[in-house]
This record gives sequence, structure tokens and C-alpha cells, in this order.
Amino acid sequence: MELLRLHGDSELAPGLTDLAVNVRHAPRPPWLAGPIADALADLGRYPDPAAARGAVAHRHARPPEEVLLTAGADQAFVALAHGLRPRRPVVIHPQFTEPEAALRAAGHHVERVILDERDDFRLDPALVPEDADLVVVGNPTNPTSVAHPAATVAALARPGRVLLVDEAFADTLYRVGGGPEPESLSRRRDLPGLVVVRSLTKTWALAGLRIGYLLADARLVARLTDALPRWPVSTPALAAAVACASPRAVAEEAVLAGELAADRAHLVAGLRAVAGVRVVGSPASSFVLIKVGGGAAVREGLRSRGYAVRRGDTFPGLGPDWLRIAVRDPDTSDAFVAALRECVASQGRTATVDQL
Repeated sequence: MELLRLHGDSELAPGLTDLAVNVRHAPRPPWLAGPIADALADLGRYPDPAAARGAVAHRHARPPEEVLLTAGADQAFVALAHGLRPRRPVVIHPQFTEPEAALRAAGHHVERVILDERDDFRLDPALVPEDADLVVVGNPTNPTSVAHPAATVAALARPGRVLLVDEAFADTLYRVGGGPEPESLSRRRDLPGLVVVRSLTKTWALAGLRIGYLLADARLVARLTDALPRWPVSTPALAAAVACASPRAVAEEAVLAGELAADRAHLVAGLRAVAGVRVVGSPASSFVLIKVGGGAAVREGLRSRGYAVRRGDTFPGLGPDWLRIAVRDPDTSDAFVAALRECVASQGRTATVDQL
């Protein structure tokens, strides 16, 4: 359980370049920073979620009754864990570990479906037991950076089952000539039992504000609301939700996703040029998963050279040779790849000496 609760921020230390946390490093635009600051004048009143709920609902073409605002996506997982009583919950791994941690903390026995490394951790619906009445999957998936086709994820939905899709990184996806958020199910109201969880943390750098939301059938939203405190989201966080649901924000997300795609392609090209490093599949989000021999030693070597990356062995289905790397600007990526090449070469020399 302890490893399930370990996250990228635990890798950070003063002086290290942060490639461990998947939060975009950029100033918040005035249209977002302004409303958050202005909301501080209203702290004497209890939060009123009506405007934020309506704005989020409009963004996803749903009625407000199908929106549950939460203090970050993690609180949505806790609400589901306490508000549902599944007989056979299944979590598809490797993926973000908080949904499973929340289920276990609430007393549920959780089964795992481990996707195949040889297939680049792509989703195979046939692996999920037919009688699973709660299925949890990330899309795009943290830490693999795999974006599963929306149709593949939707194939998991069926009557009598809750399908929880963690779309915390949905707004990082980019498709040339396509609309925003390809592969998202957030507007699908026809799928039985579908629950989509979203976060505003990643693109808009709001990890400290704690704001996310859940989209689901109105009856399920009402049920899950009872599993939360009376005022779970602060007034400044509600202001952020309104701003981030605006057409301007959605348009800017699409632009940022395109810029991210270019930065990611640059990083991936550099990583693939390092002998002994394997990049998983075709990364689609704001991070890249790699496999390298002696990964634990390589990670420590990177720390000594000033870089923090995310260890992979806390994700079920991975081990110590897996590392997750956040996408940054090309100059940062180039310097990191050079440090990684040194670490891998050093690890290879150490292995050779050990064999003598």
C-alpha cells in the first residue's frame, strides 16, 4: 500500500531539474490567474459551486446534474471507493495508483489486469473478467503515455458495470487536423456505467489548488455527492474551474497540446538515440516511459547530475528498470539526454567490471 501512495514529488530535491512530476512548467495566463486572485475576496462566504458546475457541464455537453466537482481527481477516486460497493473491482495496470489505493483503503479486494509489455501496454478488453462490476483504466495512461482508442475503452462498458476512465491527461493529446481531446469519452452519455474523472492540475499548473471533477449519470453523481464533505472545493478552485472550462481555455489547450507534441517528439528522438534505452510505443502525453538496464542505478546517476525522474517500480506491472520522464522544452531535454547517455555508459562499464 505504501508504494501505491508514492508519487513523483517524492523524487524532488533542491537543485534538481524536475522531470518527475507531470505538471506543465509555465506561468498561468491572466484569464486564469486573475479570477483565482479575485476569489480571495470571497473567502468569508461558503463556496457556491453552481457556476463552476454549469461551466464544466457546458464544456462537456452535459447537464449540471452529471458533474461532481472535487478537490483534485484523487478525491473523486475516494468518493467512488466509499460510494460504491463492487463485488469484483478490477484495475488495469500499469496506471496511476491512487484509484487502487483508494479502493483498498475503503476495504475492497482489488484484482489487477496487467497489460503486456511486449504489446507496448496497449489495452485488450478481452483481458478483463466479464463479471467485473467496476473496471478502472487510464486514458491516456500514466505512466505508459499510451493513448487507447476511445472505441477500445468504450468496449469495456456494459450494463451492471461501472467503467471508471481516468482522463487526467486527456487535454494533453494532439491529433493533426483533429479536434481537441481525441480519444476522450467525456461527452459520451450513451455508455452504461461510464464515469470519467478529469483534473485541471496538469496543463494549467494547479496541483496546489486541488481542483478536478467527475462526469457520470445524474443518479450516480447524487450518490457519490453523499460520500464527500459538504463543501469539498474551495472558492478559488471553483473560480479556476470556471476559467478552465471556457472556450478560450479549451482553444488554448489544443494549441498547447500541439506544442507539447513537438517537444515530446524531440525528447523521444533523443532517447531512442541512446544505446540501451527502450522507449515504450508511441508516447502520446506529457511524459515518456523508458526501460533501461540497471534503472535504479541510472536514476541515482541522473540525480547526481541534477535530474529527478520518476521511478517505475511502484507501478504494478513495472520494475526498477523502468523510468518515467516528463516532457520539457528541447534545451532541457537535450541536456537530460546527454546526462542519461553518460549514466547508461557508466552503468555498462560497471557491469563489465563486475563480470571480470
